[in-house]
Amino acid sequence: MSSNATVTAKEILSLSFSLDQFFLIIMGMVVYFMQCGFAFLEAGAVRSKNVTNILIKNVMDSFVSGIAYWIFGYAFAYGDGGKAQKFIGATYFASYDMPVDQYASFFFQYTFAATAATIVSGAVAERCEFIAYFAYSFVITGTFILLLKTFSYFDIAFFGFIYPVVTHWAWGSGWLVDGYNYGGDIGQIAYQDFAGSGVVHVLGGVCAFIGAALLGPRIGRFQKGSNVVGTLRGHSVPIAALGGFILFFGFLAFNGGSQLTISSEGDGAAVAVSVVNTIISASFAAFGSLIINRLHIFGNTWSLLVTINGALTGMVAACAGCNQMHPWSSAVLGLFAAMSYTLWSTVMKKMNIDDPLDAVAVHFGGGITGVILIAFLDKDDGILFNWDKKSGLKLGWQFVGLAAIIGWSALFSLVIFGILKCFGVLRVPREIEDKGLDIPKHNEPAYPVEAYGHGHIEKLIQILERQPMVVTQGYTQMAYENESYTTENEFQDKGVHETPETSAAVRIRNGTPSNGYRTVLTISNGTTPSTSDATKM
Repeated sequence: MSSNATVTAKEILSLSFSLDQFFLIIMGMVVYFMQCGFAFLEAGAVRSKNVTNILIKNVMDSFVSGIAYWIFGYAFAYGDGGKAQKFIGATYFASYDMPVDQYASFFFQYTFAATAATIVSGAVAERCEFIAYFAYSFVITGTFILLLKTFSYFDIAFFGFIYPVVTHWAWGSGWLVDGYNYGGDIGQIAYQDFAGSGVVHVLGGVCAFIGAALLGPRIGRFQKGSNVVGTLRGHSVPIAALGGFILFFGFLAFNGGSQLTISSEGDGAAVAVSVVNTIISASFAAFGSLIINRLHIFGNTWSLLVTINGALTGMVAACAGCNQMHPWSSAVLGLFAAMSYTLWSTVMKKMNIDDPLDAVAVHFGGGITGVILIAFLDKDDGILFNWDKKSGLKLGWQFVGLAAIIGWSALFSLVIFGILKCFGVLRVPREIEDKGLDIPKHNEPAYPVEAYGHGHIEKLIQILERQPMVVTQGYTQMAYENESYTTENEFQDKGVHETPETSAAVRIRNGTPSNGYRTVLTISNGTTPSTSDATKM
């Protein structure tokens, strides 16, 4: 009887362990699918001439991160650092001597590392060199290798490990997770960041800010000598919205999966609380962002993209303490996240820093909101529930952790982006930026000319040879045979396009030819293509 009981206990223990492994793998797969969400969101938010470029960067995010995190990142984050354990790990390089039971943990943590790198790609979209992308992705997720040639040999110096080191501090065995023991009734106080408001999102937001600032704005984004902010519209709102929905889905696993186990008592409830609080925070943040943007001072429109970004900001803010809040607290958090998103989006524009995806506002703004407010909203020892010294010290540790993450990521971001800029490999040349990165860099236009059917005016290749700086592709309504069209059918794209010097206007005029419908493109500098360039429908 005793033997049978022992065997049963071992089987239960084995089953529990297998359930935890399976839980991490499944949650990691869902988080990995967020790469698809980022890809669609960014593809829809950029112009059609740069879609292939932004997609290949998102595809490579997961693979560059896979190489870097496998070789260096996981070792720095969760390895045994010996005497340097409070600062960094130093075992399991390239999974050497790593126990098989840690493979699930490696995969789950790798998906988080890939997310941190992807945040940056949106902020530097449409003008960043491909080689520069590889460099910063490798640095953020693993380490950066500098080859120094001295006479007849190479020295390899490892000097930049942004995300893994911060992970070790806050989630491994580092100084932030250990905190400080104040003794007495207070006891141990440490930095709190359940799913990475600070570790993932503030870090990624800081890197995105530095990258966008050093890279400079896209051509036509800010008018020199004035306060005019040009609207460089993305080419597809539906694609961006699809990406947003995929990210909403992925965030539920991002936060819920951060429980890391599912077999222990209370694990299921903790996952449920995390998921519920995440969706509530997102809901209030989305609604708050929509209403704020409807105010005349911020835009006076019911914006879909602002609503999506607002919801994402609410989810980012919930990461810090979604497992430790009441649902009403997450609602309050969501409203503050909406205000934070609007504030940082406005600040970025005022500073003339071009962020096509509002990545800094979403991730940095939402991240700092979550890290700070959990010190107030934690249901066990938050300031709103326990107005005492312990809750005050908790807030202090949140600021300490925030300062450490911002300082570390800003320092190494300045180093890597600064080096790339000094060597002239950070930004693409102006002529390539004007024409778009898809064809010059990849020879794979997302929407090739020959793919267009009847009803579109498509003389882009011939016209670009004459006026590559100012012409964008135009569309008109279909013309029916024997119908007469007047100047009332004139359409004008009022958006700011490639160059501020040309006023960026491309006008499409409808004529009344005797045998059908003809469209003439009028270039903003006054030149008009010959009648042979007109398209007959």
